[in-house]
Amino acid sequence: MAAAVPPTSDLSRQFSTGSIENKDGIPARRNLSFDIKLLCSSRFTFGRQSSLDPQRRSNRCLDELTVPENLDCTMQLLFLACQGDVRGVEELLQEGVDVNSIDLDGRTALHIAACEGHLEVVRLLVRWRANIDARDRWGSTAVGDAKHYSHADVYSFLKAKGAKVMRTRKTPMMVSNPQEIPEYEMNPGDFHFRRGEEILKGTYQVAKWNGTKVSVKILDKESYSNPDIIEAFKHELTLLEKVRHPNVVQFVGAVTQNVPMMIVSDYHPNGDLWSYLQKKGRLKPHKALRFALDIARGMNYLHECKPDPIIHCDLRPKNILLDSGFQLKVAGFGSTNVMHLSSGKAKLAHPMAQMDNRSCYMAPEVYRNEIFDRSVDAFSFGLILYEMIEGGPVFHPKPPEEAAKMICLEGMRPTLKSKSKNYPLELKELIEECWDPEPLVRPTFSEIIIRLDKLFASCPQAGQRKGAFKLLWK
Repeated sequence: MAAAVPPTSDLSRQFSTGSIENKDGIPARRNLSFDIKLLCSSRFTFGRQSSLDPQRRSNRCLDELTVPENLDCTMQLLFLACQGDVRGVEELLQEGVDVNSIDLDGRTALHIAACEGHLEVVRLLVRWRANIDARDRWGSTAVGDAKHYSHADVYSFLKAKGAKVMRTRKTPMMVSNPQEIPEYEMNPGDFHFRRGEEILKGTYQVAKWNGTKVSVKILDKESYSNPDIIEAFKHELTLLEKVRHPNVVQFVGAVTQNVPMMIVSDYHPNGDLWSYLQKKGRLKPHKALRFALDIARGMNYLHECKPDPIIHCDLRPKNILLDSGFQLKVAGFGSTNVMHLSSGKAKLAHPMAQMDNRSCYMAPEVYRNEIFDRSVDAFSFGLILYEMIEGGPVFHPKPPEEAAKMICLEGMRPTLKSKSKNYPLELKELIEECWDPEPLVRPTFSEIIIRLDKLFASCPQAGQRKGAFKLLWK
């Protein structure tokens, strides 16, 4: 057989799709083993598994097996690499199969050959410009797999070819047993931040993850030695992992076994409610009611979680995000660590570290570090609703910390200035009940939703003449 000429282009993509042309100009199909339609044949389960796979399966003997007829070309390539069949692998590459094709776990033929210790197959794949630093879904590389399975010759060869040896950087959440790695764990190498953009620790930054925009919260490395901050990080992960609701921010995953530690959630292109109100000012009644309903539904879901309600404690416009369709999503509820006491009562776990006295949306009980219940979120909701219909924060232009003292220590409340013809009296009554100093007077979010639904159904929308009301559905 004539010696194959490796492609001259540097193939750096692991994820191969579409078609390529072979040396005769004939289109050859690239196999998309990641396609869910190929689920039955898209995870390579033969031989040794990834060194970082938390659920490594037992080896399956290949000595007496031939290539199964139902495998696509990608899986055939992985199978032959696993068997150490140099000639078979080379024939597939000559036929146009992408050397960097991956299975469902992101493993390439180079990963497979390195796990099995087949040096000649590894040499061949590298000659064909295989990506030697490709990472699988757990972040493992071919050189890492070779080291894990004690294949010194493969390890030395890949290292000599420039393969990057992963450094072990411990985090406070790192586990020793790979089977204990959380299901939400993500590969930090899959994230791409915009060049030249400062990555602010402790805040959400926009990044691209496998081509999709996401919001990434990065934990400052200096915080790794602070047990309170790490405990708050774990608490936030625990809450985010279990919540699912259209009006609550969607958790995507996290990085806990690598540096830097990150929490990843879905991206909201229209920013937060605070920025939106800064641009728009006072909202029209129909929009204010729709926004209020979105917030109330998200909060009601959190309050109804079992076994304990999720109490936000920091509900404010900056913690309410707008998606591409301007639907509101409640965020930031996991950043405050709450100790649940008996009978629905709670207290801040770390008041000095968690309490922001500059927030003018805080309920008096939280501000004074007293025992509280979920009605503190209704208090904050009332202040947000006031801001949407008045066009500015409470007691503006006073600084937020001064406004917080006026509300929480002096018992003052802002004056509702909007004319009654613009906003119904029932809405103003709802706001006043929400910010009542007595927690028992404040309505629950299930009650708030019922009242807002009624107001929203009878509120004239944009384009309707004044005095026109929608009929309520029976």
